[in-house]
Amino acid sequence: MDRLASALARLEAAIAARKGASPDASYTAKLLSLGPAKIAKKLGEEAVETVIAAVEADADALAAESADLLYHWLVLLAAAGVSTDAVAAKLEGREGRSGLEEKASRTES
Repeated sequence: MDRLASALARLEAAIAARKGASPDASYTAKLLSLGPAKIAKKLGEEAVETVIAAVEADADALAAESADLLYHWLVLLAAAGVSTDAVAAKLEGREGRSGLEEKASRTES
């Protein structure tokens, strides 16, 4: 997991560095220029491709699509101004609780 966390941190930094770049010179800058709604649509497409790879039991495709999914998720967070620290805080707040208990608490509020 340390390897994935490190890769995600580098990717997050690269996305932040491209925030001001020209959309003509950077795919990340192009995505960011489209705004959160369009990026969310692209994230959904990547999620579907990830699911298809999993259903087809194609391990290499699943790894590749998962990488695409995580990349687009980080771009969406950046576009929406949500930090990965905010996501981590939500995850940490759920630690030690059963998933059923945590889900029930969200539907009650």
